[in-house]
Amino acid sequence: MNAPVTSSQQDLIARAERQSLVVRALSAHLPAHALLWTPEDTVPYECDGLTAYRERPLVVALPETYEQVQAVLKTCHKLDVPIVARGAGTGLSGGAMPNRMGVTLSLAKFNRILQLDRLSRTAVVQGGVRNLAISEAAAPLGLYYAPDPSSQIACTIGGNVAENSGGVHCLKYGLTLHNVLKVRGFTVEGEPVEFGSDALDAAGYDLLALVVGSEGMLAVTTEVTVKLIPKPQLARCIMASFDDIRKAGDAVAAVIAAGIIPAGLEMMDKPMTAAVEDYVHAGYDLTAEAILLCESDGTPEEVEEEIGRMVAVLQGAGATGIAVSQSEAERLRFWSGRKNAFPASGRISPDYMCMDSTIPRNRLADILLAIQKMEKKYQLRCANVFHAGDGNLHPLILFDANDPDQLHRCELFGAEILETSVAMGGTVTGEHGVGVEKLNSMCVQFSAEENEQMFGVKRAFDAKGLLNPGKVIPTLHRCAEYGKMLVRGGQISHPDLPRF
Repeated sequence: MNAPVTSSQQDLIARAERQSLVVRALSAHLPAHALLWTPEDTVPYECDGLTAYRERPLVVALPETYEQVQAVLKTCHKLDVPIVARGAGTGLSGGAMPNRMGVTLSLAKFNRILQLDRLSRTAVVQGGVRNLAISEAAAPLGLYYAPDPSSQIACTIGGNVAENSGGVHCLKYGLTLHNVLKVRGFTVEGEPVEFGSDALDAAGYDLLALVVGSEGMLAVTTEVTVKLIPKPQLARCIMASFDDIRKAGDAVAAVIAAGIIPAGLEMMDKPMTAAVEDYVHAGYDLTAEAILLCESDGTPEEVEEEIGRMVAVLQGAGATGIAVSQSEAERLRFWSGRKNAFPASGRISPDYMCMDSTIPRNRLADILLAIQKMEKKYQLRCANVFHAGDGNLHPLILFDANDPDQLHRCELFGAEILETSVAMGGTVTGEHGVGVEKLNSMCVQFSAEENEQMFGVKRAFDAKGLLNPGKVIPTLHRCAEYGKMLVRGGQISHPDLPRF
């Protein structure tokens, strides 16, 4: 007598049947080398930079032409197959994590810079072009692309658009949204769509601001027109040491209060400073509880005047040591530690979860001190690096993903950081997006009615909910379950925040 088929076996059978159907349908539009579906071929796509959560896609499509992208979307829409667009996979919130019954649509082959215009100071690039490659191509024209995420050597402009990425110079030059004129791509139905224009403004609703930061939920990006700016004549960086976290946090607020907008204003705490110094030898003060990197750029006269003003403010705020770069090589050395904060953390821990939230600038010390208490509560280390000028935090919680208990404690640690950020007047994300990582934390910040409004926007672009489903916007049921979990864990520390 044959044994009954288990539910897991039924699931595998259903998945295999769906996979066969999708492969046959897409094979009519893509060459054989542009379709991957065997386990060994799809494993590299099972996660993005958030490696704690993994899922193998049903199929990976690697189109080479816009027509092929359109065909993939039309086919999947007809078959009701979910689609997850993917660039370089450097995202840190699980935004590109595959759907196990869906297609991962890789835009990696769309890596051409189509146009550089010195007069209009713009570049038209395909979605798979690396962030740093834009500045490298524009350098002979004396121009560059300002947003500079730490992953800029690898991350793509399409992914930057999806997450509204920033970087260490976002305080002065803005995020991706402020440096993009136009985004072109396709809707979930495979219809061509364009947001923004080549002009400074576009007719009708400002849908460019809607699609930038939409995390692949509304459309698939294939081309982006970005703004380029002239390279400054000179840039110099101040490295300031502080023997107290609160003094360093207050110094950030003091710089902004003085009417100074540095090109970059970053903060690292002592654990992070130690990690990066051991890795890149940037010359950081290992005795300091926190260091600030403050950069000025412009003409030599502007830089000299601004550096002088910033030094005076930092000294008045209690800096115990101040060094000012005297050459371009020294400036780059100062920044090398900040730029390598994430890989440096990878050298001292098997895994890390990089959180991303924002708080008011005057609460920097408060959140750092709160995180120190959480380290003891969850028995996990945390190294911190901040886009201090705009209050964007990047705590890196160190743990071992091979230990389920450590992963669980890490998740609770991260959730409490985000909840505390909201309680201090901030938000649950700054530039890394929500993805799957912060779905529960969205329940803390937004009410059921607010989430439903966001679902309304999603439905207007994607009525079937096929683009990157199950991410960014939590359902009412999920929020209710999350609330119960917090009650069971005794973790509700801010009862004034929304609960479901």
